[in-house]
Amino acid sequence: MNVYPPAPWHMHGSMWLTAFRLREAADERHPAGTYGVALVSYEEPSPLTYHELLVARTVKDRAGKGAVTITDIWVDSPASQAGGRELWAIPKDLCDFDLETSFRGPVTSTDWSATLERRPIVEARFTDVSRAALRVPFSGRVEQPGIAEHPETADVVMKGTAKALPCRGRWSFAADGPLGFLRGARQLGSFRMSGFRLHFE
Repeated sequence: MNVYPPAPWHMHGSMWLTAFRLREAADERHPAGTYGVALVSYEEPSPLTYHELLVARTVKDRAGKGAVTITDIWVDSPASQAGGRELWAIPKDLCDFDLETSFRGPVTSTDWSATLERRPIVEARFTDVSRAALRVPFSGRVEQPGIAEHPETADVVMKGTAKALPCRGRWSFAADGPLGFLRGARQLGSFRMSGFRLHFE
């Protein structure tokens, strides 16, 4: 019996994302290129509510169109982990998160941390005014190589709307953690998607 909802997932929440440029390959899974690192809070009325840390690199899909491949991802929900792996070949693992948010007028300040078996993966801090933004549409594609739970390559379409604006973001990757290879990457820019409504299929 599946412990996760069937596809598609209609998700709600907020995302904080920063683009990085990795000049040299870190290993076979992390070649040189452009990566997005995101922290996500999925909230009610999502079918599952949880937190997420992911790293995705830009690629061309099998049709030659722009897409991303998720290389590293953690969640704090076993149901999300199982669904991601079995429905879409997304290699979700489990970790723990701390999230604190404060407001001062239109400004939102957010502090995140993610730990794996009490060892740090990343800490991040953001300030933004995206709650005051107009809602705009977005769309994207994810191409995921097969894994044990989903051997075939998965092509995922995501689309929705959000209040999105650039933001200030500061990241600290633990040197001995699984994302330590990003410590030397060049930070290109950050933005927040506030109050998104996402269709993931």
